[in-house]
Amino acid sequence: MDIVVRQAAGGWVCEVGVERGQERSSHTVSVSESDMRRWGRGHDEAAVEDLVRRSFDFLLQREPPSSILPRFDLSVIERYFPDYDQELKP
Repeated sequence: MDIVVRQAAGGWVCEVGVERGQERSSHTVSVSESDMRRWGRGHDEAAVEDLVRRSFDFLLQREPPSSILPRFDLSVIERYFPDYDQELKP
């Protein structure tokens, strides 16, 4: 998994590349300050990358890369998978 983090208004935007077997997918994920307070382990770029990596590990245990939305806000994961909150809390 490749993750590139960049600062954005109100948080960060992450470009995520996932490779699983022969399947490759790309995703753009917005991470807010609120997301970091709720699920993060810090507030720097390394902590954002860690949260996004853990979130994708969570998603990939439940669905193939092609089923993950190409663009989404991190907080929407909880709508699709209610156990996300408990799994990701530090």
